[in-house]
Amino acid sequence: MKQEAFEQRHQPEWERFDARLAALERGRSAADEAMDFPAAYRRLCQQLALAEKRGYSSPLLEQLRRRVLRGHQQLYRQRNPLLGRLLSFVLGGFARLTREEWRGVLAASLLFYGSLLGMGVLVYAFPELAYSVLSADQVAEMETLYDPDASRLGRFGERGSAEDWMMFGYYVMNNIGIAFQTFAGGLLLGVGSLFFLMFNGLTIGAVAGHLSEIGYHQPFWSFVIGHGAFELTAITLAGAAGLKLGAALLAPGRLRRGEALRQAAERGVRLVAGATLMLLIAAFIEAYWSSMTYGPAGVKYAVGALLWLLVALYFLFAGRNRHASG
Repeated sequence: MKQEAFEQRHQPEWERFDARLAALERGRSAADEAMDFPAAYRRLCQQLALAEKRGYSSPLLEQLRRRVLRGHQQLYRQRNPLLGRLLSFVLGGFARLTREEWRGVLAASLLFYGSLLGMGVLVYAFPELAYSVLSADQVAEMETLYDPDASRLGRFGERGSAEDWMMFGYYVMNNIGIAFQTFAGGLLLGVGSLFFLMFNGLTIGAVAGHLSEIGYHQPFWSFVIGHGAFELTAITLAGAAGLKLGAALLAPGRLRRGEALRQAAERGVRLVAGATLMLLIAAFIEAYWSSMTYGPAGVKYAVGALLWLLVALYFLFAGRNRHASG
């Protein structure tokens, strides 16, 4: 068969393949099209082999090879749908979802950071207020942990790898527990989420204000600044997800209350899933970096500032320029 006849015979099929390939690359292909894609890809490979065997022109062969290469990339992605969706969510979908829920995120941030900063300033100015939030035993424990004259920084100091791994697990369980508690509190008409956001903010603020007032600011702030970018942001996102549940119960609009709650929970769970990933990162940093005591504190401040900047840039810009499912 001459090349001209070969191209005329298969051109419609190639055009359909190109359209399907473009849809898959944008993540917008229907499920039935995705399932039929492997068969279309195999036919294209057979056509390329046949064209090479018959010695067709280089432009045609190069065109077919590019299609095969792009098809191979999408075929691998479709064979790993869970991994593909997870990567898509992490690389852009989570940030875009957070921007879409900006009202809840803003409300949760004002509650959490407002109570944290307000309590911190008040305790710094009036030290006795720390005991309105913390017990005397808790205050004494914090002072011991962050005593600048102690040979170890924080609760765990310099540890071996086995201890680091143990503390990583502890941080994961503790922080994720707080996040899910804050999220689930939204089922109490949002009151639970409000409470946990403010309670955690007041507690952290009281600790920060007290330790800063007694001169323990450097051990404390150099410890928390690194993982704080991920941990504190995750808490506010879990709170935003909980507030969304509460809003759906209180003001379902034209939807039935159950349907409004279902839709809110669907988006809220995705927010919490992203927050959970952030808490895993925070736990890793806290276990393996924050607890390190050697080296100047300025390095920790610089790394912490960089991590806060990266988190901000991610939520501002990720997922804007390409379709990312989540």
